[in-house]
Amino acid sequence: MPLRIGLVAGEASGDLLGAALIEALQSRLPAVEFVGLAGEHMRAAGCESLGSSEELAVMGLVEPLRHLPRLLRLRSRLRRAFLARKVDVFVGIDSPAFNLGLSLRLRQQGVVTAQYVSPQVWAWRRGRVRKIAAAVDAVLCLLPFEPAAYAGQPVRAEFVGHPLADRIPLEVDRNAARHSLGIAAEARVVAVLPGSRMGEVGRLGKDFAAATVVLRQQLPGPLHFVAPMASLQVGAVFRRQVDAAGAVIQLVEQRADQVLAAADVALVASGTATLQAMLHGCPMVVAYRLASLTAFIARDLGLVKVRHFSLPNLLADETLVPEFFQQAVTPAALATALRDALVDTARRRQLQQRFRALHLQLRQGGAARAAQVLVELLHARSGATAAGGA
Repeated sequence: MPLRIGLVAGEASGDLLGAALIEALQSRLPAVEFVGLAGEHMRAAGCESLGSSEELAVMGLVEPLRHLPRLLRLRSRLRRAFLARKVDVFVGIDSPAFNLGLSLRLRQQGVVTAQYVSPQVWAWRRGRVRKIAAAVDAVLCLLPFEPAAYAGQPVRAEFVGHPLADRIPLEVDRNAARHSLGIAAEARVVAVLPGSRMGEVGRLGKDFAAATVVLRQQLPGPLHFVAPMASLQVGAVFRRQVDAAGAVIQLVEQRADQVLAAADVALVASGTATLQAMLHGCPMVVAYRLASLTAFIARDLGLVKVRHFSLPNLLADETLVPEFFQQAVTPAALATALRDALVDTARRRQLQQRFRALHLQLRQGGAARAAQVLVELLHARSGATAAGGA
C-alpha cells in the first residue's frame, strides 16, 4: 500500500514550495501518493487536487474574518477527505492560520504533521509557539534565525534553507534576461512588483504606477518599466491603475525571475518577492500597506516586535534596502528612493555582494532537507509503532 501524504498550500509561493517538496519526496520514497489543496505546479508534480490553493489567498489580521465561515467549511471538508484517504503525513505549507488548526485535528487522529514555513513568531504573537508545538511534529523553517524561537518546546524546528535560493542561480545573465523580454541591453530597467494578491495590488498598485511617472520626471534619459503579473486577474487590475496614472509599463504574465534578472532596481511589495529580488542580486525599494484596522492592530497596539519587514533587512538584521509602510508609501517617496538606487552605482555593487552572501546562507538544498526531515519523522513513528506492538 503506497504512503499517502496530504498537503495544503496557500497561494502561488506555497504552490512552488509544495511542488519542490513533492519531487524531493518522490526521489526518497519508493511508493508515495499526494493529495491536497494544490496549485498548478503541485498538480503538475503529481498531487491529486481537492481544490485550488487560491482558496486561501486571504491576508491580514482582520480581512479573513469575513471569509471565516467559508474557510471553516473548507478546513472541515479537507479533514474528512484526508482521514478518509488515510493519509500518513500531513504538511501544511505556509497559511498557518488555516493549516495549524487542520494539523492539530489530524495529529489527534494519529497523523504525522508538519508545518512547512514557520509562522512569524519571531515578529509578533510569540505565545503562538506553544500552540504550534501542540499541532505539529516538526516545523520546517526557511530562514536561519527561526528555529531559536522554538527552543524549549516539544517540537522539532529545523532550518532547511529556502528552495528559491537553490532554484535561482548565483550568477544571473542580465543580458539574456533582457533579450528574452525584448528590452535593450543598455536600458535602465525598473521592475515593478505590486503584489501577487488582489488586495495587495488594490492597496499599492496606484502608488506604484504613479511612482514610475514621478521617476521619469526626476531622472533624465530612457527608463524601461516592466511588471510581472502573478495572474490575469491581478494584471487586469494593475493595467487599469497604470492607465489611470498615465504610466508606461510593460506588463508580462508571470516571468518574475526573468524580470528581476533583467532589472537594475525593483519596486516591490513586501513578501516573498523581496527575497526573489535579493537572490537575483537586484537592489530594491520595498513597500507594505495593510488595511487600516489591521495596521492599527499590528503597529499601534505594539504586536509587531521587529524593526524591519522586508526579508533582505530581516536576514541581514540591518537596513540594506529602504522600506515604506502605510502612509509613508507615496509616489514621491518611492520615486526618490528608486532614483537614489539607480544613480548610486557603488552602493548597488555593495548591495549585490551582501545579497550574494545571504544567497549562499539560504542555499541549503531546501526541498531535499525538508523531505529528509519528513522521512525521519515517518521512520521514528514506524519504529515507535513497532516497539509498542512488540
